[in-house]
Amino acid sequence: MGSRFALRPLWRSGRLVGCALTLLVATTLLGACTGLLPGEQPSPVVVIVTATPTPGGAATPAPLPTPAGAATDTPTAIPTTAAGDATATPAAAVGDATAAPAPAARPGLLQRVRERGRLICGANADLPGFGFYDRVRDQWSGFDVDFCRAIAAAIFDDPDAVEFIGLTTSGPNERFAAVRNGTVDVLIRNTTWTLGRDIAGLAFGPTTFHDGQTFMVRASARIATSADLAGKRICVARGTTSEQNLTDDFAARGITFEAVLFDDEGQLYPAYDRGECDAVTSDSSQLVSKRQTLSVPADHVILGERISREPLGPVFIENDEQWRDVVSWVVFATIYAEELRVSQENVEQQRAQSDDPRVRRLLGVEGEFGQGLGLSNDFAYAIIREVGNYGDIYDRNLGPRTPFALDRGPNKAWNLGQGGVLASPPFR
Repeated sequence: MGSRFALRPLWRSGRLVGCALTLLVATTLLGACTGLLPGEQPSPVVVIVTATPTPGGAATPAPLPTPAGAATDTPTAIPTTAAGDATATPAAAVGDATAAPAPAARPGLLQRVRERGRLICGANADLPGFGFYDRVRDQWSGFDVDFCRAIAAAIFDDPDAVEFIGLTTSGPNERFAAVRNGTVDVLIRNTTWTLGRDIAGLAFGPTTFHDGQTFMVRASARIATSADLAGKRICVARGTTSEQNLTDDFAARGITFEAVLFDDEGQLYPAYDRGECDAVTSDSSQLVSKRQTLSVPADHVILGERISREPLGPVFIENDEQWRDVVSWVVFATIYAEELRVSQENVEQQRAQSDDPRVRRLLGVEGEFGQGLGLSNDFAYAIIREVGNYGDIYDRNLGPRTPFALDRGPNKAWNLGQGGVLASPPFR
């Protein structure tokens, strides 16, 4: 019926006497409860009418908070909310004519990022090659960090229009909480795309790094395969896909072991280095990076065996399709550019001289695809000019001229041979 009650004229319903008697009884009872004598004026009795709860008692979820730094100061800490601690916005009382009108829908994340004037990107601050914060020089670097810069270049034509926040896998700066509560616009931090995470309020962009889990051991231990780890102590980060993969794979093969769990990845590798476990397990890319932090890196080897496949890529809040498209096509632009052999070194020449319609569409010389995303038509040109194509990003951070010299393996363009699986939908 809505929030107003329609009263039928009692003299037309034939219930005047019954209602009068009911009113008299109610008045008498109220007087008895309040101690009022006949003829005294009682205080007003307020009757609160509430709406019927939704089936199952579900509450309307509170709206997401405004991202830190949206209109005020730079965020210095990541607020967290305990699970189930959200308070639903109370519904206005039925018939309350003074209730405020429903608030306007929040603008999409792209608009909020534009209004703020910078992207806020969650990254790893302690994984050289992928995400690292140099406190002495106040500089961020790494493969994942460069994809944050690519998004900023696409939106602002400026790769430096980005603020980085170091996130962890647990504690007050936990990475997924930062995405859900709006502290960061996007998380690019060696994070595996899984079904459980995808249905838990998160959305994932294209895979930027195809990885797999393996083990690092001491060369002197003569451990050649994971089967040789039977009965051994294995260090692993608690609550990560690495822990679950280790448990699942060894259980399936009947291999017994002792898990040595750490909540903080910052404690994991020092503990292994001190000899508290016989092996440490994680994604191969992380092991390659962390080996460089050990006391004597040459004393340790990484097994070539993989016990899982780990697709790593950007993470962001779900139900914002425009933002999903922006992040996804930024990644695709770097991959497609390498497919077409457009690099940071030759992008200016290609833009001015190329007759290839694919290149011309990619660089915004033809078509209006950028406008369809809410970006400029030459957004991909800005990305490649300022940050590079996928190969440029990889080689700068992980390639043969770096301390990691990490083989690209499957992380090569599909059409360039050598088993690459990277591919982009066409720009057309």
